[in-house]
Parts: sequence; structure tokens; C-alpha cells
Amino acid sequence: MSESFFSPCPRGLEPMLAEELAALGATAVEPTHGGVGFSADWPTCYRVNLESRLATRVMWRVARGRYRSEEDIYRLAYGATWAKWFTPEDTIRVQVTAQHSPLKSLEFVTLRVKDAVCDHFRTVSGRRPSVDTANPAVRVHAFLTRDGVSLYLDTSGEPLYKRGFKRAAVEAPLKENLAAGILRIAGWQPGEPLIDPMCGSGTFLIEAAHIALDIAPGLGRGFAFERFRHLDRAAWAGVRGAAEARRQAPRPLPIYGSDIVADQVSRARVNLQAAGVAECVTLDRADILTRAAPADAGVMVCNPPYGVRLGEAEGLAAFYPQLGDALKKRWSGWRCHFLSADTELPRLIGLKASRRTPLYNGALECRLYEYRMVSGSMRRKPAES
Repeated sequence: MSESFFSPCPRGLEPMLAEELAALGATAVEPTHGGVGFSADWPTCYRVNLESRLATRVMWRVARGRYRSEEDIYRLAYGATWAKWFTPEDTIRVQVTAQHSPLKSLEFVTLRVKDAVCDHFRTVSGRRPSVDTANPAVRVHAFLTRDGVSLYLDTSGEPLYKRGFKRAAVEAPLKENLAAGILRIAGWQPGEPLIDPMCGSGTFLIEAAHIALDIAPGLGRGFAFERFRHLDRAAWAGVRGAAEARRQAPRPLPIYGSDIVADQVSRARVNLQAAGVAECVTLDRADILTRAAPADAGVMVCNPPYGVRLGEAEGLAAFYPQLGDALKKRWSGWRCHFLSADTELPRLIGLKASRRTPLYNGALECRLYEYRMVSGSMRRKPAES
């Protein structure tokens, strides 16, 4: 039986997520601002959670209706059959988002949805679930438009970009699903040389290695749907078993990473080991301005730290022209991609971008700049229109 779902994703990746969902078996796929709606049966929902590299969550729509006040939303939420899907022993968290809603307080709407869920359980079983905003067993989402409300149960639990292996030090500033999307935008394919010469914690390197080895991104973690009362255990075991059977053993791959900061190289090495792909990646300490290309052609992906490690604006103003010179001198034959929120990069680097893709790194608006390096200068010629 087909159900309705919605998967949010990093803004800018919606068309690629739609393609990925269709390939995983979803139907009625509809990209929209910030995510993709789709229809699927439960085995497909399990598969999307396990195998999507781009989705942030998979949310199951359990009710929708019109509203004029908070009490209309309460009645809709009270009428949903929550007790069929989880128990009062499961802790809950309610989150509300809205676009153009006339209601003045989303905090009050959140409270009313929480009350409705708890009152439903109190009526059905005489007990109510407790609230846990930090680590809930069940996440309830309400989305409001100008006059409509949809209620969702989160089937994922922790965001899907949390792949399940322990990371060194703090969480990387680049989410894993955005890194996977950038690899797709870059057109990289397994077997083609890939390098991140400012690799930080190694997010691009790990995502690329998992793609090359066909390791489903969710194999190392659990999901909220595993606690649902209506879980089809046989179907879930089949979905997981099929992914496990495709998983390839680690082997050396043409994937390279480096960083000028020794501590960043150490962090990347720890993370590669935790992700089970340390032997797949060649990692060393090097300066992007002086290191040589590891192959005659390939793909470079990079998330420059725009000031965090290189200094403030003055340092970047000196760095970007040197970066452009290094690309022209040492990276002929490579497709080089830089994710940056710094609008000065394309002007100071001295190269003409062949493509600029708008993306969001969290709430930060960025551009992914592509530079196709060929022999000779890539500077704009005076006669060019």
C-alpha cells in the first residue's frame, strides 16, 4: 500500500534528490523548495532511509487538513491514530515549521500538537508519552501553510547525514549529504581520480570511498521506523540484506586528500579509519599552492575555509590569486570545484568559472564554482563578449 512521504535535503540538491528517490523506487516524485515529496510502500521507505546519500530525513505524512485556529490543529492531531504506531513508553518531540501561516506563535502550536498526542494516548491507554527534546524515540513534525496543516512521523530518527561512525573532534562543517551532492554535481564517477586538497576532517573523501565501494550510507546506524509497532521485520531484513550483499571490501582507490594543517590530516585519518575506508584513500600533508596533481586528469572538490584557517580578508585577498596560479600551473586536465560563500573568490582567483551552482551549507548561501583547467591561461580574453 502506497504512503505519502517528504524528504528534506540541503537547498539546491532537490532535483538530484528527486532522481535518487525515483531510482530507489519512489513514485509521484515532486521536488519542492527544501525537499522532495513522494509516494512509496514501506519497503521503499526503508530503502530510502538506508541508501539515500542526499536526503536529510524521511517523514511519513499521517494526517493533513485545513485550519483557522490552533484548536483546529489540535483536533486534527488528536484524531490521528498515534497508538497504532508507537507506545506511551516512547518519548516524543514535536517540531513545527510554517510558511505564510497567520498564527502568531509557533511555540503555542507546538504545545497544542504535543497536548493532542498526549491526550490521544491518555484516552486510548490511560497513559501518556513523556517529552524528550534531546533524544526522543519519536519525532512528530507539523508543517503549516497559509490555511493547511500536515502532520508527519519522522521515520529516520537522527538526520541521515549522520552516517553512524564516530567522528574525530567536532562535527565537520560540511554535512555528508551536501558533500555527496557536490560529488554528483561535479560528475565524479568511481574509478576517476578525485582529490580534496584542503580536506579538513575528510568528509568528501569518505563519501567518495563509500560510493566507490557501494556501501549504503545507513548500514552503520539505526532508524526510528525500527521502533514502529507496524514495522515489517521481514521486509526490513530483506532490504538491509540486499545492501549488505552489494557492499565491496575496502581496497586502494584513486582518491586523494591533503591539508596544510597537520591536525586536520590527523582528524581526517581518524575519520577514515572509523568509516572503514582508511586503506582506500591516499592522505598526506601538503599545501594546495605547491602540491602536484596525483594524475593527469580528474576531479578536485574543495570547501575552502574562507578565513577560518587562512586569516581574515587580507589573507584571502593574497591567497586566491595564488590559488588561481597554482591551478593553471599544476592542474591542467582537472575539473576543479570550490564551494564558497565568499563572493570575492571568483573575482580574485583570476579564472573564469564554467559553472556556478547555488547551494546552501546549512543556512549559509554558497556557490559551487567549477573551473575546467586546460593548458595555458584560463583568464578572460579582452575580446571575449
